[in-house]
Amino acid sequence: MVRMKDAAGMFDSLSDTLSSWQADVVVGAQRVTAAPQWSIRRCAARAQRTMGLLASISPDHAPARSDERLRLLLADEMATTLHVSRWPLARTRVKIARLPAQQRLIDWCAENGHPDALVGGFYTRPGGLPLGELRLGGTPVDHVPFTAPWSSTRASLHVNGRVRIDWRDALAPDPTGDLLQAGPLLVRRGRVAYRDGIDTEGFSAASSQFDSDITSERHPRAALGISRNELIAVVADGRSHHDAGLTLGELASALVDLGARAALNLDGGGSASLVCDGHLRNRPREQHGIELAGGRAVTTVIAFDAV
Repeated sequence: MVRMKDAAGMFDSLSDTLSSWQADVVVGAQRVTAAPQWSIRRCAARAQRTMGLLASISPDHAPARSDERLRLLLADEMATTLHVSRWPLARTRVKIARLPAQQRLIDWCAENGHPDALVGGFYTRPGGLPLGELRLGGTPVDHVPFTAPWSSTRASLHVNGRVRIDWRDALAPDPTGDLLQAGPLLVRRGRVAYRDGIDTEGFSAASSQFDSDITSERHPRAALGISRNELIAVVADGRSHHDAGLTLGELASALVDLGARAALNLDGGGSASLVCDGHLRNRPREQHGIELAGGRAVTTVIAFDAV
């Protein structure tokens, strides 16, 4: 169970406006009787209307975007901060990029004229090669495949005019456009597709390809979701006394209640990064809680530009 508490009260200029709804909201199947009978979906919609001062229409080629900073209250009374950004699906071009050399997301955005971007897929350490299938313009890019048989099934983001998120074997074997494989799949057809303790994509069974088992415990997380008319990027802070992070199951539940119809997990931990208007929104941390100023250098990114 995850409960949401909006963090808009942190913004002094909006405190009076928002004081009427700074309350816990239930996310997921269980409901806490002390919480108002709101769903996270209704609260998020109200956030978009009320928090107009936080919405952004970026200059140049960046699309219109709305931002939220939410406080998730977890089942064991721990909590974490969730950064959410939304772009209109019909007016946003999604670009997957392979960086020539590993670089912090915030630096890549500044150097390449992309004000809005999200961390992409996993990579090997050392070396920095993409871990999982990667295609750009329909052409396979050098990468380290996931361990078989998971390489043929793990969740992928496919961009070819249309943006699609699904299991790899639900997509074309040799797709045109761009494809980035990460996972696990968190949301499918508007429902939670990942539940803690059920290793359908083999991330725990084949954890030797990672620094640790990414399905275990709470960590900083990053994910991309698609609703009926929006792209939804989320990054959860973690690894501090203030922010516990999320399990993958908690992340999946939050995305469903934010309106996602499909969503996949992306690279997390110290790599979890979301840049909006050229500014890093979240606070990446290493395994032992050490804050990474500007975030960790990554290998692939997902950029959002206006059509």
